[in-house]
Amino acid sequence: MIAPIQRLEPLVQNKESQGAQQAGGASFGDVFRAAVENVRETDAERSQASYQLVTGQLDNPVPLMIAAAKNETAVSLLVQLRNKAVEAYNEVMRISM
Repeated sequence: MIAPIQRLEPLVQNKESQGAQQAGGASFGDVFRAAVENVRETDAERSQASYQLVTGQLDNPVPLMIAAAKNETAVSLLVQLRNKAVEAYNEVMRISM
């Protein structure tokens, strides 16, 4: 049986306790932590699907391909976030006072 498509969840959940920060959105640190956690989760999911395929517990390789694509996308997002952070830092360092 084919599993239904799951709804995509936002990278960072808004919290009522964030107060003033909630009005301005999530901080970069929160987004970065969520991206790192997303990479960990998708990597664990991919590893589990790979293990199940190798041990014969998984007959259909499609869940492994989906998990691998999710992991690749999560890693790509994390790398892009890091690149933007480094680019912003370098831009700030070039500002002369």
